[in-house]
Amino acid sequence: MVKECLERLPARLRGVEAAPSAEELSALPPQLREKWRQRAERAKAEPLAAILATDWLRFSRDGDRAAFEKLYFSRRRRLTHLVGGALVHGAGPYLDAILDTVWAICEESSWCLPAHNSYLRDKPQLPWPDPSRPVVDLFAAETGALLACVAAVLPRELPEPVSSRIFAEVNRRILVPYHTEHFWWMGDGDEPMCNWTTWCTQNVLLCALLLPVPEEERLAVIRAAAVSLDCFLKDYGEDGCCNEGAQYYGHAGLCLFGCLELLSAAAPGAFEPLWREKKIRGIAAYIFHMHVSGPYYVNFADCSPFAGRRGVREYLFACRTGSAAMAEFAARDWEASLDDPDDDGDIARINLWYCLLELREAGRVLARAPSEAAPYAGDIFYPSVGVCIARRGEWHLAAKAGCNDDSHNHNDTGSVILYRGGRPLLIDLGVETYSRRTFSAERYQIWTMQSAWHNLPTFGGVLQKDGPQYRAQDVSVSLEGPAASIAMELAAAWPPEARLESFRRAIEFSADGLSVRDVCRGGYREAFLSLMVCEPPRVEGGRVRIGELGAVAFEGLAGPVEIDTVPISDARLRIAWPDTVYRIRAPFGRELAWRVTSFR
Repeated sequence: MVKECLERLPARLRGVEAAPSAEELSALPPQLREKWRQRAERAKAEPLAAILATDWLRFSRDGDRAAFEKLYFSRRRRLTHLVGGALVHGAGPYLDAILDTVWAICEESSWCLPAHNSYLRDKPQLPWPDPSRPVVDLFAAETGALLACVAAVLPRELPEPVSSRIFAEVNRRILVPYHTEHFWWMGDGDEPMCNWTTWCTQNVLLCALLLPVPEEERLAVIRAAAVSLDCFLKDYGEDGCCNEGAQYYGHAGLCLFGCLELLSAAAPGAFEPLWREKKIRGIAAYIFHMHVSGPYYVNFADCSPFAGRRGVREYLFACRTGSAAMAEFAARDWEASLDDPDDDGDIARINLWYCLLELREAGRVLARAPSEAAPYAGDIFYPSVGVCIARRGEWHLAAKAGCNDDSHNHNDTGSVILYRGGRPLLIDLGVETYSRRTFSAERYQIWTMQSAWHNLPTFGGVLQKDGPQYRAQDVSVSLEGPAASIAMELAAAWPPEARLESFRRAIEFSADGLSVRDVCRGGYREAFLSLMVCEPPRVEGGRVRIGELGAVAFEGLAGPVEIDTVPISDARLRIAWPDTVYRIRAPFGRELAWRVTSFR
């Protein structure tokens, strides 16, 4: 798809502009101007983080990613905030701090993370970086793009030795390896890709297009990028669903937007037809469909229900692909974000280019923001991943009828998520803070990845398994009329030792709530249904009251319902959930009907 556009490349590439114009800066809303002043002042006042060898070694010694990454990202966030403040309020007060931060980053032995320090996919990480052979991972590419943006927007303010150092380091650490090494995320035949492909490619493009790189080298980067983007797109269905989940849209779908935006700017006309492709329009709109209410998003896979505010990139992606409703949704959410406190944990904040897009487009986006929240995107079924979304009255349902081979997979095929009045009722916890175990052979020993901690049954103590063969079958979906229905055969999602011959889950969903009938056959001795909730549950005979949101009534119980109290201390989980969540365990034999309704 993208490679075909190379035939239309112009004889000469056009320069890509990064800095906002004086007119665009003058259109900034006062809240945004003040935010950038505060960010820059805080950054200047905070000491520049020292990074020691033993900080790097934490990952190989005890699996801890967070300690090193806190120091690493603080430098990049500091630089982004200083440069943004310099553009909005003048460089003078911030220039020395900018120079110190640039120089410190250029002095680092490696720009990749210790958790990514490997030349091969899914292979053990090397304990020490090798400065003579740089690894281009997500954040090496991010760092290169950050420095390229700094050089592009402060060409007169940076001393020549600093500008030269930026070019030399980005060339040595990013552009040369990009041309001479094959990193797995570049794509190779049928190998599955993920957000790494678009995320890294976007930032390599920024390095090549913003720095004084020879024309032929820029063309080589563009040609290689086109190959990688096609490798990325091959793994998406025509519906555009992201199997990594809503939180990864910002690094997958939105970085695809970034790549196409940069390619379109460098080669006007050559890549424009891509914005009209059905698959790319579906990728753009995916996040609109995943929105539940307020900060909440459907969150299958390694995702929090807090997927972040939508902003200028989503707005532009919607405009490019002709989605007026999504453009208004993004504009409204961005306008609301102006009054939010800064989130220093937002990883997107280290990408200066995103901030530059915001500064350039703020006035236009503000003019487009509706006075009220944008409407619901509408019910949808994504057959490529098996995700179904529906709303009826104050209820919002999501169901997964795909397989356990998604990127960032949890073993959760057949699970459901339910909201009432914009509040989570049946939940998907997401994932704990990443560690060495998260992306290793031990991944499914982590409790949040297991089917017993999703809204699914467990048969004889046997859990679902990971892999493409563990999947839903015979899926049928109807979203028309006052009641939506979803039915699927789920026995294949469990391994043979579950002794499960058939498990048919039938879901009915209406403005009265959710009804589910689970009908099972097999040689298992006992089974129980897990339902995960964050509101305190109370057993009342054959039903369970869930806080003040609703109640679950059961038919076919084989014993008393039990409640497991689950303390939550992990920092990543605590972003979205209280300090305690609960698992309802409902034992059954061959058939269990359960219904979630308001109180009656």
